[in-house]
Amino acid sequence: MRTRPTLTWEATGDPLPRTDRLDEVVDVLRQGRVAVLSGAGLSTESGIPDYRGVTGSLRRHTPMTYDEFVTSEDGRRRYWARSHVGWRTIARARPNSGHRAVAALRARGFVSGVITQNVDGLHQAAGTPDAVDLHGSLDRVICLGCRRTSPREHLDARLTAANPHFVATATQVNPDGDADLAAEIVRDFRLVDCTVCESGVLKPDVVFFGESVPKPRVEQCYRLVDESRALLVLGSSLAVMSGLRFVHRAAKAGKPVLIINQGITRGDPHATVRVDRPLGPALTELAATLSEPGFL
Repeated sequence: MRTRPTLTWEATGDPLPRTDRLDEVVDVLRQGRVAVLSGAGLSTESGIPDYRGVTGSLRRHTPMTYDEFVTSEDGRRRYWARSHVGWRTIARARPNSGHRAVAALRARGFVSGVITQNVDGLHQAAGTPDAVDLHGSLDRVICLGCRRTSPREHLDARLTAANPHFVATATQVNPDGDADLAAEIVRDFRLVDCTVCESGVLKPDVVFFGESVPKPRVEQCYRLVDESRALLVLGSSLAVMSGLRFVHRAAKAGKPVLIINQGITRGDPHATVRVDRPLGPALTELAATLSEPGFL
């Protein structure tokens, strides 16, 4: 279950100093079979803000919860109005050098699998089609009645037709595609129902806070970790158990846990090495180093 996030957590100690050197990460990666767990920090260079960084949106924004979405029509109206605006920013986002570097490492066999906590689809767009979307993807919509899924662009067209006079500009778009809009702008936004069962409530096919990740997806991610030699965490503070459990899994099995992130993470006590650098340059350097003669 993804719990409602907070900005702070109980200190768990500082077992290793942070570094800006990638030597230890290179040594582990060149042996292959490294699983990757990525978070919102990997997508900031694509123009999508993270939750908990220096400019993290949780300083101003509380994500939609599952309970509010399923029990409150006003909550759904507010979500879909804001998401209708924010979706355009997510849809326009393009993979950055970090996503492309991960794809290159995967293609060359250094990375054995990718688990992402992001819902933006940028790993797939960068060339990692088998990346596991732990929390789903914003480009799909699911009906809570008949459970049919459909493309987000279809819903976008229907919402535009149902709200011909709706004009709004977001001042801030959050990692879940939720845009900051004034309450008076969203008040008259019209919702649409499922076109298949004609009455079902439509929800983005993502895991809201308070909602559980589907068990088969969790088991798939556990298998990726179990079959790997090490776990590389990229751009995640690991503040919620949804992602942290995979760090616990690797550490319990005695596998190296490598973390590249700007700032502390909840997984730091389990880390073999902690690199504090922007993801794009760090991953580009990793991919370039491992492409040099003698590394294959």
